[in-house]
Amino acid sequence: MDMPVRCFSCGKVLANKIETYKKYINDGIEAKIALDSIGAARYCCRRMFLGYVEVSEKMMQYKK
Repeated sequence: MDMPVRCFSCGKVLANKIETYKKYINDGIEAKIALDSIGAARYCCRRMFLGYVEVSEKMMQYKK
């Protein structure tokens, strides 16, 4: 998992919520509603989820 453990700005723990957020998004729930339901109320925490890209899976496509 590449998600930072805490929000860079406020320090709230976020890494334990990424799986729930991804499930909501895959189920077709709007991002605003998903973020509200996982408890990401601050805009700094919301940007952590909205800006998150799973880099490890993309990097595994390339070989040495």
